[in-house]
Amino acid sequence: RDRALTQERAVRDVLEALLPVLDDIQGARDHGDLTDGPFAAIADKLEASLGKYGLTRLGDKGEDFDPMVHEALMHLDATQVPGGMPQGATDTTVVQVLQPGYRVGDRVLRPARVAVADPA
Repeated sequence: RDRALTQERAVRDVLEALLPVLDDIQGARDHGDLTDGPFAAIADKLEASLGKYGLTRLGDKGEDFDPMVHEALMHLDATQVPGGMPQGATDTTVVQVLQPGYRVGDRVLRPARVAVADPA
């Protein structure tokens, strides 16, 4: 049992150490610098490999705010949301992902840092 816990903790430690790399990859994608070519292929392979260890990204624009997986850094009025609130939004909603979060299995390594807004 102790071996399994030690192995699980070691995997989490390695994944946590790679979060800044994943942030840089996501930043490059967001700015259009990572659309094709060899570095894009390497980034895709890295993310796929980490996914095999259970790493998943958290935080998408338009999803309901969940304090268990999101950290709200900005709270906007519905009239301040560029492009308006998502259709059908009835609860506090993520309107911008400032930094994606990550989880391994049920454990959140880092919550997604987001901007939220309440429906009008």
